[in-house]
Amino acid sequence: MDEIVAEYIRRTVLKIPRDEIKMMLQKWGFLSEAQLQTINFHQVKDNISQEVVQLCEENSADIKQAAVLDIIYNHIYQNKRMWSVYQMKKTGEELEYFDITDFKKKFKGRLRSALKNVTITFKEYEDNAIWIRVAWGTPYKKPNQYKPSYVVYHSQTPYVFISASVLKSTLPLLCQAVIVASNYHDIREMELRSHSLNSLKDIVFKRYSQNFQTYSPKPLQGRNVEPKIADLRIVQEDRSEKERIRRLNREVFGDGPLPKLEFAQYRLETMFKSDPKMDVLDKKEPFRCLVKFSSPHLLESLKSLAPAGMADAPLSPLLTCIPQKARNYFKIKEKKGLLPGNFVSP
Repeated sequence: MDEIVAEYIRRTVLKIPRDEIKMMLQKWGFLSEAQLQTINFHQVKDNISQEVVQLCEENSADIKQAAVLDIIYNHIYQNKRMWSVYQMKKTGEELEYFDITDFKKKFKGRLRSALKNVTITFKEYEDNAIWIRVAWGTPYKKPNQYKPSYVVYHSQTPYVFISASVLKSTLPLLCQAVIVASNYHDIREMELRSHSLNSLKDIVFKRYSQNFQTYSPKPLQGRNVEPKIADLRIVQEDRSEKERIRRLNREVFGDGPLPKLEFAQYRLETMFKSDPKMDVLDKKEPFRCLVKFSSPHLLESLKSLAPAGMADAPLSPLLTCIPQKARNYFKIKEKKGLLPGNFVSP
């Protein structure tokens, strides 16, 4: 077995929590159950990794087999990577029979026609997801196994989830290979990113349902009454207002857990309205800006704005539309109305 392969397997085993090493090696299936029985999984991980490498040497492991173990690790710990969503388009609406063998052949052929030194590994999962791992090299260097790209493609859907390598120049090659292999003709990034791959799937596959707003905020009632009665009514109105905010939040965001979205972006185009006497704008041109959102949990952050008193309830549709607009490249065109004050041109 190559020393590079041995070291890569050793480092991969070291990444796995000790209590999960046996389970992950069983999922890998490269070592027999009899070989696994010879490993002492209660010793320090460094010793475990050395024993695994010795057994892999007996089985003559190569880099493709080692890459499968890495895919299994990243499938289980997919939140350790940052994922972006891409949407593909076809010229027609016709449905085609999906052939996994043909998909793999076209994907590998496209990549290797542009770059010879690449390691391409596939693994299929039960939810029709194809996990693809690509380690990139150069015309003069072998692939760097420690900085791979990951692609997750669900057959019969136009969506691709990519966790790209730090080598940005490889992303166009990856996108070209995906559209050729899946028989699409165009691919575009949806400006939607998160460490939670499942949350991104919930949004684009519409497993997360968000209601549209069809109501307007109601102002508090004010009357000239006696001080004590006024105090009681203030308490009652405060309680009613909090209940109203909870109800509106529930109608917009639902009761269940929200997808963990960390980044979203869309372009906004709107007509700027002002008093004609002020003569703010000489030309009637649309106002354009790029709106970016970033948070450890973006949708939960938006949901907490009204209860925290940082925004009126209901929230502006410009904020709550994010999951819906994700399916349309986050492009919004508003013919009328003003931009919210916190939306500024970059």
